[in-house]
Amino acid sequence: MPVPWEALIPFGLLTVMFGATGTLFNTAKRLTNDGKPPRYNLDSWETMMMERDRRLTGSLRGQSTDPIAPKEFATNSVWDTERVH
Repeated sequence: MPVPWEALIPFGLLTVMFGATGTLFNTAKRLTNDGKPPRYNLDSWETMMMERDRRLTGSLRGQSTDPIAPKEFATNSVWDTERVH
């Protein structure tokens, strides 16, 4: 049975476009997470720690190793960011 070679061109184009889209989506997702893979299934403790990290470092994925918080941390309270369900 002969192979329809002209059908391989659209098949190749579709394969390349799906691969390029997936790669670009993964790259964009990692860039928004400071180069780290995305987090899944976050519980309330993890979201609270992510909010604390955001207030300390300015990034949800950033972490600080300083034992003393900066002065600005005293004025941006967690009570303003807490949501009541």
